[in-house]
Amino acid sequence: MNLARLIADMPKAELHLHIEGTLEPDLMMALARRNNVTLPYATVEDIRQAYEFNCLQDFLDVYYLGMSVLLKREDFFDLAWAYLEKMAAQNVTHVEVFFDPQGHTTRGVSFDTVLSGLTDAFDKAERDFGITSKLIMCFLRHLSEDEAFDSLEQACACKSHIHGVGLDSSEQGHPPSKFKRVFAEAREQGFTPVAHAGEEGPPAYVAEALDDLHIERIDHGNRALEDPSLVKRIADSGMAMTVCPLSNKRLQVVPDLANHPLRHMLNAGICATVNSDDPSYFGGYVTDNYLAIAEALNLTRSEIVQLGRNSFIGSFMNEADKRAAVAHFDEFVDKAR
Repeated sequence: MNLARLIADMPKAELHLHIEGTLEPDLMMALARRNNVTLPYATVEDIRQAYEFNCLQDFLDVYYLGMSVLLKREDFFDLAWAYLEKMAAQNVTHVEVFFDPQGHTTRGVSFDTVLSGLTDAFDKAERDFGITSKLIMCFLRHLSEDEAFDSLEQACACKSHIHGVGLDSSEQGHPPSKFKRVFAEAREQGFTPVAHAGEEGPPAYVAEALDDLHIERIDHGNRALEDPSLVKRIADSGMAMTVCPLSNKRLQVVPDLANHPLRHMLNAGICATVNSDDPSYFGGYVTDNYLAIAEALNLTRSEIVQLGRNSFIGSFMNEADKRAAVAHFDEFVDKAR
């Protein structure tokens, strides 16, 4: 089996995906019309042309504008369902998905509207496709810690539907330590903590996420490789790192994928995984990310297999489900020789 076929066919988990970042231009336009929302774009092609970015903030400006079309429970269902249908076609069997309630509640959309629409879709995907899922609520780091506490309070009423809390949005100037108290409370309430760190921020932000937020998985983490002691610490801990190659390229974090540090992560013993981040905006879903980085780095079969296996090892499945998923993955790989 050639490597492209192996990537396409092998079971996969996706651990770094912002559901709002799956809003395709045609769906954005359709929801705008359905909800009588005026966009600064006349056509779907105009929206596609706006999806050109030079940095994280350029992307976020368009990203938050796109959110304006999401107003009703059915909108959030349609958004998530479109993503989940794609995952079924790409042999993704488990997803751990970020959502940004503050991006909606600040617009007057209720927390319940957001969450209920998403859970409707994820429940249906498990019934129809066998895709299991966990939702991770992110705090927007450019907002205040007090605002994060408000979101956490709402999440506490929905613990059965929200597995973890994360930290995303503009990294520069908003260190993880800004949210130390809210993450402490979130852990006390039983939520699993993760955080974006070391995408545009320095290696110190990764260390802060570990030391101040006590995260259990690192999202992005590229710049951790600038600090050998930090790399060793992450590798020794067995903690997963959710890497997003096409996102890194489009946001100029790694302008040339041939220079991407993913192989260095694997060689250092880090449990690196491949993910799509905001695929509508960055040009590819999870399989596209595997294919792009495999070609750019000339990854070997064993490296691709390790990345696929890591996607399940690094997940927040319970131990029995994780063992079963890894065994299923290994069985596929053995038969695919």
